[in-house]
Amino acid sequence: MSKNQYTIGIVFLIAGAVILLGKMGLFTFIGTNFWPLFVLIPGILLHVLFFGRLLPAAVLVPGAILTINALIFFFCIAFGWSNMQYLWPFIIFGVAVGLYEYHLFETGHPKQPLTIAIILALASAAFFIMMILWGWGIYLIAALLIAAGAWMVTVGKKTRW
Repeated sequence: MSKNQYTIGIVFLIAGAVILLGKMGLFTFIGTNFWPLFVLIPGILLHVLFFGRLLPAAVLVPGAILTINALIFFFCIAFGWSNMQYLWPFIIFGVAVGLYEYHLFETGHPKQPLTIAIILALASAAFFIMMILWGWGIYLIAALLIAAGAWMVTVGKKTRW
C-alpha cells in the first residue's frame, strides 16, 4: 500500500463520516444551538488578548458587547426567542459594560467613558423595567388598582358612618 493510497483512504473515511453525521442531523443541531459561540469566542478572545498585554484597552468595548450579546443569544435559544422583546435592553447594557471596562483598565481612567457607561446602564435598566411592566406589569398595575380601589371603598365606608 502506497502512502498516497493510505492518505486518500483516510480522506474518504473522514468525508464519509462527515456526510453521515450531516445526514443524521448533527451539524443542524450544532448550527441551530451553538452558533452564538462564533460571537462569544471573539469577545472572550479580545479580553484575553488585552489581559495578556497584547492589545490596548479599547478592545474591551467590542469584547464586552460580543460577550453579552452571545449570552443573550444563548438565553433565547434555551428559553425562546420571544424573550428578546424583554431582553433587548441588555444589548445597550453590553455597550455600557464595555465602556466601564475601558474606563477601569485604561491608564488615566478617562471620565467620559464612565459617564456614558452610567447613562447607558441607567437607560438600559429603564427600558428593561418598561418592557417588564408593559408585558407582565400590566397585570400588576391592574391588581394594584383593584386593591387600592377596594381599600378606598372599605376605608371610605367606615369613615362615613
